Amino acid sequence: MPHLKPLKFCIALLALAVTACGPQYDENADFSLTGDISIDGSSTVYPITEAVAEEYRYVAPNVRTTIGVSGSGGGFKKFSRGEIDISNASRSIKDGEAEAAREIGLDFIELSVAYDGLTIVVNPQNTWAKDITVAELKKIWEPAAQNKIKRWNQIRPEWPDRPLHLYGAGVESGTYDYFTEAIVGKSHASRGDFTASEDDNVLVQGVSGDINALGFFGYAYYEENKAKLKAIPVDDEDESNGTGAIFPTLETIKDGTYAPLSRPLFLYVNSDAAKKPQVLKFMDFYFENAGALSREVGFIPMPDDKYKQEHEKFRQFVAKHKPTTASKTAPLKQPTP
Repeated sequence: MPHLKPLKFCIALLALAVTACGPQYDENADFSLTGDISIDGSSTVYPITEAVAEEYRYVAPNVRTTIGVSGSGGGFKKFSRGEIDISNASRSIKDGEAEAAREIGLDFIELSVAYDGLTIVVNPQNTWAKDITVAELKKIWEPAAQNKIKRWNQIRPEWPDRPLHLYGAGVESGTYDYFTEAIVGKSHASRGDFTASEDDNVLVQGVSGDINALGFFGYAYYEENKAKLKAIPVDDEDESNGTGAIFPTLETIKDGTYAPLSRPLFLYVNSDAAKKPQVLKFMDFYFENAGALSREVGFIPMPDDKYKQEHEKFRQFVAKHKPTTASKTAPLKQPTP
């Protein structure tokens, strides 16, 4: 039946087209690996974990990874109830959060994945704020400033008599906790009359659309949006190095000279998750690739030997909880350069 030949030819062409346009899986992709991985927590750490998860799809195509953004505090609440496998965090777990996890029989491990610098930003049309001191930031953000420090010239007399509109991380965010401790001197203590959000994109939109705005969030969100924001350098007056106001950059955050707003970023993995093969492979993949991927999304990668150290720490945690997989015996790979 000659009319079938063109049909077969079209089917063959269609198959080639699908193959050419379909996902290009890793040559060592494991199609037998299945299951879910649930992640929530810090919006700051989210871009790194999202980038890793995107690449992990090509290594484990049949594993479904979901990532929420409820802030470090929101993530720890779910983590401590055993509702998620991994918590993104821009601060360390608090004693109460840790105790809640242990009360339901969960052990966990803290793992460093990158560095970040909280960036002070203003609208690009702001021509007066060329730098700011830690003391001035405290004057703006401390609880006593609420309903009192409301204009720019109250911060410095030479700045204009304009309204001051503040944007910052929501109170469930580890960014908020870190900022308040570093600037105000007490974690979770600040004025309450500011626009707050656990979603940094909301803050970016607010500052970029308001000439009177001043805000703070992670360096990666500034890098991604620097065409519509202006970062201002911070002068840590308590330091005796005489360096003056320092801009946040990859170098100043990594070497700690951007003080006191440089910080590490974390992942937390619980002991139940450590028994899941799909989580084990995900974490192996994370440490093999976090250095390169964190740089791609605007964060400061740790040194290669630090990734190897954190990877080995995780493997020891896995061994302690006796997972039902041989993953712990696989040789460690060097992080992707």
